[in-house]
Amino acid sequence: MIQPTKWYDNAVIYEMNVRQITPSGTLGAAQAELMRLRNMGVDIVWLMPVQPIGIKGRKGTLGSYYAIRDYTDVNPEFGRRSDFKQFVEQAHSLGLRVILDWVANHTSPDHDWTQRPEWHKRTPDGALAVRSDWTDVAELNYGCAQMRRAMIEAMKFWLTEYGIDGFRCDMAMLVPTDFWEAAAAELRRVNPRLLMLAEAESPDLMRSAFDIYYAWDLHHAMNSRAQGSILASALWDCIERQRAQFPPDALPLLFTSNHDENSWNGTEFERMGDEGAEAFAALCYMVRGIPLIYTGQETCNRHRLQFFEKDNIERRPNAPQAKLYAALNALRRVTPALWGGGEMLQVGNSAPQHVLSILRRQGDSSAVGVFNLSPYPVAVCHSGIDGIGNLTLFDTHSALNLHQGLLLKGWEYRIGTAEGSVR
Repeated sequence: MIQPTKWYDNAVIYEMNVRQITPSGTLGAAQAELMRLRNMGVDIVWLMPVQPIGIKGRKGTLGSYYAIRDYTDVNPEFGRRSDFKQFVEQAHSLGLRVILDWVANHTSPDHDWTQRPEWHKRTPDGALAVRSDWTDVAELNYGCAQMRRAMIEAMKFWLTEYGIDGFRCDMAMLVPTDFWEAAAAELRRVNPRLLMLAEAESPDLMRSAFDIYYAWDLHHAMNSRAQGSILASALWDCIERQRAQFPPDALPLLFTSNHDENSWNGTEFERMGDEGAEAFAALCYMVRGIPLIYTGQETCNRHRLQFFEKDNIERRPNAPQAKLYAALNALRRVTPALWGGGEMLQVGNSAPQHVLSILRRQGDSSAVGVFNLSPYPVAVCHSGIDGIGNLTLFDTHSALNLHQGLLLKGWEYRIGTAEGSVR
């Protein structure tokens, strides 16, 4: 039986917005969600920053998660250190991994580090430097060796005190690559199985520091395709650019939403439409990489969550998205072809302006996805499929035969799998 090359090769990540996922917005309440996520097939819980938020320059009532006032404490809005410890312990007991959002580019203006003038960037008159409209944060100075050391020690704190499994690193491209490489090397001495996720699409970060990068190019292309401004074939062009630019073992993070997209650009339903959002969600499981689910996607949240205020997600009983994500997660878990180490090929079809067809395979495991990424019915035939036999549809368990033409409704997709029949 094929085993994952790396422990996260077949993983699914869930981004947890602690403030909004429950009415109380606490770590204790969020902990009660872990069993539900485990049962849905989630493997890794990414927590948005849990540290205290700055008061000086604060935006809104509660402020931004990303304006950190103390790297080694827990925001009292969410609870105490003991609550965080219990959250991680409960997650681990359920077989879940926990990664913590890490903000290394800046602190809040009232962080203790601002009392050391050389630790932050400064304007010519000595004031703290800020980037564009990020008026609630101050940029750190990576020319300062003492600050770099303190940053690495702060990251180690969460590994040694709480046993977290890695970091999602905010705006990683704004921090020098050599810092990340040095930090990752030290952190992996503490936890050799550490997972490092970069909020960046920068090949240099993937040389040795990070394992997963944001597939922003593909995400933006999905939005553009949903809005009809590019052809479906342009998505494959994005995939090919990724393969040409990034190391072969680097994995893209694949998503239709996240905290930035939801709050600032709209929900997946706004950007992609109801049927398009489902098709692109399924596509994220077909493309080589790691799928991401953002808080509320599985409950059909149609609300742009306020970023600086308490603003609960919408929960709809029996939301079809819960069943969809559970089915896709189950498919990924048992189909080695869809894991990070699996090969990915484009399958030729007769309607490339509307339809994207992808073949994945690893060992004796194979999967084919055919996606009509348009609102129009499309009749499509495939070419170059001599070695592809009958496949079993993942959702209905009926047969899928690509040697026969397919008639797909608008935004309809089909994913079929096989063991040993695709070469």
